[in-house]
Amino acid sequence: MTLKRILVIGAGFAGLWSALSAARKLDEFDRTDEAEVAIVNPAPFHSVRVRNYEQPLDPTLVQLDTVLRPAGVRLIQATATDIDSATRRVTIDRDGAAESLAYDRLILAAGSVLVRPPIPGLDRFSFDVDTYAGACKLQAHLLTLPALPDTLGRYTAVVVGAGLTGIELAAELPARLREIVAESDSGKVRVVLADRSAKIAQSMGGAQPVIEGALKTLDVETRAGVSLESLDGQSVTLHDGAKSERIEAATVVWCGGMHANALAAQLPVTLDPLGRVPVDAFLRAEGVPGVFAAGDCARVLIDGTRPSVMSCQHGRPMGRYAGNNAVCDLFGQEMLPLAIDWYATICDLGPWGAVYTEGWDRKLVAEGETAKATKRTINGERIYPPKSGTREDLFRAAAPVVQTPPPTERR
Repeated sequence: MTLKRILVIGAGFAGLWSALSAARKLDEFDRTDEAEVAIVNPAPFHSVRVRNYEQPLDPTLVQLDTVLRPAGVRLIQATATDIDSATRRVTIDRDGAAESLAYDRLILAAGSVLVRPPIPGLDRFSFDVDTYAGACKLQAHLLTLPALPDTLGRYTAVVVGAGLTGIELAAELPARLREIVAESDSGKVRVVLADRSAKIAQSMGGAQPVIEGALKTLDVETRAGVSLESLDGQSVTLHDGAKSERIEAATVVWCGGMHANALAAQLPVTLDPLGRVPVDAFLRAEGVPGVFAAGDCARVLIDGTRPSVMSCQHGRPMGRYAGNNAVCDLFGQEMLPLAIDWYATICDLGPWGAVYTEGWDRKLVAEGETAKATKRTINGERIYPPKSGTREDLFRAAAPVVQTPPPTERR
């Protein structure tokens, strides 16, 4: 008897939880002898990507075998390169050799990638924290700074892009750099956060002025209303539409926005401006039989009106529902629609603390150490698989339910 296959592409937040949820549902239906769940991922670990601005990075990795094996999910360490939804096959690259995998249900959860516009010097001279490898490369570079010639910009770091990632990294960098440099050079540390928006953290609602104040306290300079014009490894040039500013800097970190993985474009659908696959409330790719999508490469109306955002807050429940529904669809059972009736944003501000907002208008409800405690709970516990690693706990955590907001002490 040939096993049916539910194939998941990607082991980020959406992909990992898709696989675990699908395995859970197969177990619930008692159909594990009829179908398998397999997940394709280039690395043997799940990276808690939203923590890449931190140091050290070891706690941000979860070895996939410790999570997938107890759940009965097969890990295929390879890179998915092509999707043929007509023949229901996926081509993978495993150590340079191409293989073709058949699927009965596919869950595309390949995530997103950092947008890199054609700015002179960007590819060659910038760093990023988009991936674990990128974050490691940045830290390795920072550790070399004391050995560089004593130029004006040796200990200057410019972070370009003041979304949540850019803000969180900029807030961490002054302390990180001071730990690296000699005490006598501590006063030479300089961190600049730049963004095209009229205000830094412009989208953060009531938290915006608090974030600006926190960055000032942390000695982070800000440049609003500017674009990155060029960089050359020794300096960065910003432009505000009227004039240019050159800042000598040995470190430039690009945090300029996200775009869905290119695999999304291989499905016969009309992608949204972020390159995402439109899916219905059951996470089915619109007009593509047998294909589901979840996480950063999918766009669902999260509450029937507003589209999902590229975040683990939405990626995790999207994965749980996609995995559950892929199994239900395969065996002709009723699927569950995803609906999330709350939205929250928490932004880490390094040694200063954090800010926590609720609602799409981002009403500030906690700040400082109070919000930081909530951030620690989210980053260190809530978004991880159960540390026990038991089948029962994994399946319980993979149930298709929407978690309630994290408990937070109010202002």
